[in-house]
Amino acid sequence: MENYSIVIFIMAVMIGLSSIAHKVKLPYPILLIVAGIAIGFIPSIPEIEINPEVIFLLFLPPLLYDAAFNISFKEFRTHMNTISTLAISLVFLTASGIAVFAYYAIPGMTWPLAFVLGAILSATDAVAAMSITKGLGLSHKTTTILEGESLINDASALITYRFAVAAVTGSAFIFWKATLDFAILMAGGFLVGFVMGKILAFILMRVHKDSLITISFMLLMPFITYLVAEEMNVSGVIAVVMQGLAISRFSRKIFPEILKKQSKTIWDIIIFLLNGLIFILIGLEFPYVLKSIHASQIPAYIAYAFLITVIALILRMFRVFWQKNTLQRAFQKNHKYVTEDTLLDVKNSLIISWSGMRGIVSLAVAIGLPKTLSNGDPFPLRSEIIFISVAVVLFTLIGQGLTLPWLVKKLTGTFPQQE
Repeated sequence: MENYSIVIFIMAVMIGLSSIAHKVKLPYPILLIVAGIAIGFIPSIPEIEINPEVIFLLFLPPLLYDAAFNISFKEFRTHMNTISTLAISLVFLTASGIAVFAYYAIPGMTWPLAFVLGAILSATDAVAAMSITKGLGLSHKTTTILEGESLINDASALITYRFAVAAVTGSAFIFWKATLDFAILMAGGFLVGFVMGKILAFILMRVHKDSLITISFMLLMPFITYLVAEEMNVSGVIAVVMQGLAISRFSRKIFPEILKKQSKTIWDIIIFLLNGLIFILIGLEFPYVLKSIHASQIPAYIAYAFLITVIALILRMFRVFWQKNTLQRAFQKNHKYVTEDTLLDVKNSLIISWSGMRGIVSLAVAIGLPKTLSNGDPFPLRSEIIFISVAVVLFTLIGQGLTLPWLVKKLTGTFPQQE
């Protein structure tokens, strides 16, 4: 009964803090992570073991599916060049940049461990970015690019992380083989998502007049799609995103308006609970990580986290403005794949650069680091890597998250919209 009481207590805290965050116009992930950390220091609270596989299965599919379902497929396709650039090349650039810094700056870091840290912090987070940018009056172009990037870069980061951890545990890293594996994982994910989307569309065509059955199938299929893809050793993240995009287009053609409203209401409640719960649960883990680090080392690791945050931001700004200039040059040469709608201006580029918060995936992957190697030895610097990862997430949420509304107001001359 004690565990049920703790869960109910956490849920009550989560809902209450989310309400407070809405009132004071503060991004709720910040309050929830801080609250989770504070609750974790309560002596009577037992340590909560978070299985990363459970997090990925229970949290990622519905969150990704919902984001993909609600994104404009037409605009997603229009800005696919920029989205793929940020979601793939920027992920690898960020992982490499952080790895170089970590290897030369942090004592005890090997190259494999440095790339593990880089991979953990290489991807931006859809939940964090959208919870903060919601209501700021951003253009559809900016919102679509941010959402689209966050949908795809999870897969890139997770694949990079998998290779880095394998290198730590002793597997040889062969560049051409890793590149081929990456291509197979991505292409396989697209294929599984496409097929599962077709299967779901076939089912919905025959049951869409029954609202309860239709919504139930739509809630169930992201989990099934993720599991099928992972069992086939391809990207479950990409599969769920692909299915969400496909069903989004399909549903607009056959779903009556009342069914859309019912479905949206249910999904909004589920996504709200999942978002809040994951942030507060991950915050609960932090005190136990802190206990395994000597107090004298904490200021240095906070400094490392701050510098990594700055490095990631600089690399992001560099890649975004590089993409802006690349699109402009291609447009001037009358490149058939670059239209005026795809171009980025300085304002959009600055907002996109500043919106690169880290969140759920970084935290979940960090906490999911193996505790031991294949030979039974402890995973090197595990607590230190988790500590730095949590600190970087907090720096991005607080530093970039709290200043983003001000930046948008200065650049666009508008005030955040009231909900």
